[in-house]
Amino acid sequence: MQTALSRPGQCAFCAFRAVQRRRLAPQCQDGPRRHRSIASRPPRKLFTRRPDASNIPPRDFRRDNAVGTDNYLKPQASVYDAFGELLESELDHFENRFSNGPLNRVTPWGITTKQQLFRELEIFGESVRDAVKRASKHRIISKNANPLFHDLRQAFISGHTPALASQLDFRFMASVVESGGLINGSTSGLQKQLADLRFPIEWYPATRALQRTVHLHVGPTNSGKTYHALKRLETAKTGLYAGPLRLLAHEVYTRFNAMGKKCALITGEERRIPEGLDCVMNSCTVEMIPLNTMVDVAVIDEIQMLGDKDRGWAWTQALLGIMAKEVHLCGELRTVPLVRDLCAAMGDKLIIHEYERLGPLKCDTRSLKGDLSKLEKGDAVILFSRIGIHAMKASIERITGKRCAVVYGSLPPETRAQQAALFNDPNNDYDILVASNAVGMGLNLSIRRVVFESLSKHNGLALAPLEVPEINQIAGRAGRFKSAHEATKQGATELGKPGSTSEHVKSTPNVGYVTTLDGFDLPRVQEAMATKVEPMKSAGIFPPSDVVIRFAALFPATTPFSYILLRLHELVILNPQFHLCRLREQVEIADLIQPYKMSVADRLAFMSSPITLRDIGFPEVVVELAQCLSNQSGGELMDLKSFPLEILDQDIDDHPEGSKGYLRTAEMLHKALNLYLWLSYRFAGVFQESASCLPR
Repeated sequence: MQTALSRPGQCAFCAFRAVQRRRLAPQCQDGPRRHRSIASRPPRKLFTRRPDASNIPPRDFRRDNAVGTDNYLKPQASVYDAFGELLESELDHFENRFSNGPLNRVTPWGITTKQQLFRELEIFGESVRDAVKRASKHRIISKNANPLFHDLRQAFISGHTPALASQLDFRFMASVVESGGLINGSTSGLQKQLADLRFPIEWYPATRALQRTVHLHVGPTNSGKTYHALKRLETAKTGLYAGPLRLLAHEVYTRFNAMGKKCALITGEERRIPEGLDCVMNSCTVEMIPLNTMVDVAVIDEIQMLGDKDRGWAWTQALLGIMAKEVHLCGELRTVPLVRDLCAAMGDKLIIHEYERLGPLKCDTRSLKGDLSKLEKGDAVILFSRIGIHAMKASIERITGKRCAVVYGSLPPETRAQQAALFNDPNNDYDILVASNAVGMGLNLSIRRVVFESLSKHNGLALAPLEVPEINQIAGRAGRFKSAHEATKQGATELGKPGSTSEHVKSTPNVGYVTTLDGFDLPRVQEAMATKVEPMKSAGIFPPSDVVIRFAALFPATTPFSYILLRLHELVILNPQFHLCRLREQVEIADLIQPYKMSVADRLAFMSSPITLRDIGFPEVVVELAQCLSNQSGGELMDLKSFPLEILDQDIDDHPEGSKGYLRTAEMLHKALNLYLWLSYRFAGVFQESASCLPR
């Protein structure tokens, strides 16, 4: 017989276990009970321990042994407590990084001694811990009441630990700068007005006066999107092509000139203008688009890049500002909703062209199980480390006896093209390609099968897994319709063929295969290839230079420029259709060049240059070039001590660090020369030896 105290489906222990009081849902409460003050009536005693409960071993109680009038609502650890622990750990790393780092990192902020740095770090650490205490104990978490905790937590939510570290850096700099009395509170209203970037469409009034027709060519990799757009550009009287890479711009430049159409090449590091004034075409990188030039047809390649967190602003600027009667956009299907909304807001007519892949793409059901001997001719092994790429090349050549070509981002574009030609040429023994995600765009490669060795890469802040679009972009390189070897021989004539149908479309398609080197990565690739990618929600923008100049004018001349940039980004108000692109190395560059006198426009130009501070020796290059610009002299190439020009006369085996050290130094020198070229086009009076940087 069931006792009155037991419940069906419960044992004796569970029936008499201490129970925690649960709140009623608001909709289940009546008015008087819902709004009754807790203090107006003592809490009702719900449960007490059984008289014989002392005989039950404590280990049988999974919750508190007693719940009485003072214990039935025992507080639990909140998410704010957990975040506080994480923040405390990150704060320790932050303090160690600044304490053990070079003093010149904080000198632009007004800190001149280590003792002053330690004092500021202690003050800042106490403010962070106080903010965490207010959140965890008193639940004060709003932006108005506890702004420091709110901003740190939002940074972690949006970008995890790397974003939290960046936010700590900014908050520390802000505390130092603001405590120094450099900030005038009377200009806060003007700062907020200038930071209102909700209407970027209105930044281009001349373009808004045009009635443009936008053609959106969408489809998977190897579907002929760009081909059809270039066919239309070929028939135009005037036009331009804008691509994501200098290599792509150079390819279009070469093909159009081979057809007899005079075409100029405009990139950050190179400008080739044909003789005469009748140049009708421009081929450029997206950042270098001449927005004030009226053309009949403009082709913007890889339009899905407008959603990129770093470079997206360049594609958005091109789409919103290009002055062309016809604008042809080439990219992925996920861009359609966003482009449709932007065209509607601009008043442009939109025509969508959808394409199917020319050849099927299949994912293998088995991986290579780590066996490099299973690699075959036409395979491309994908990984994301320069050292790893060279190690993989050596391993493959040792195990298989086949030679490998290599392609990765830090290789010069000319070298990448040469390596691609070696891989594509069927008449040599370069059978396998070892590459990074640099194969995702910019090169036509005769890849039969893509083999992923790794599915994670460094995103500039931390090691992160590849996103689904990135996996699909790289995987789509398998079974490419036409190799660069064939394009070299037929490209000029093919672009010149009349008619809407060509051999490009009629030829027999190739089947592309995708697999992984290790078995545990294969399910992820299979899932990514079967996943329907979500539509893009926003386009990247960056504050225009005139806004930054006016914003900087609201601060004293001694204010660190990095603080001004971060302050502007903090105050920015955006339309939901847009997102603000990240400040990656620009903040560090701003601090490096802070001691040198130059205008705000010059600082912005310098910070937009192709600088990679992670390379050993490159910060010294930046400092020396900034000093030349500040002094308006000393830009002779042979006099620059930070440029390792001596390596040009050195044998690869004579380098102190061996062949790897030689390669690293040579790549750094190439980047330094590219930076010199980039600056020479903008500050020709200081950097006058651009011709010495060009290949002969």
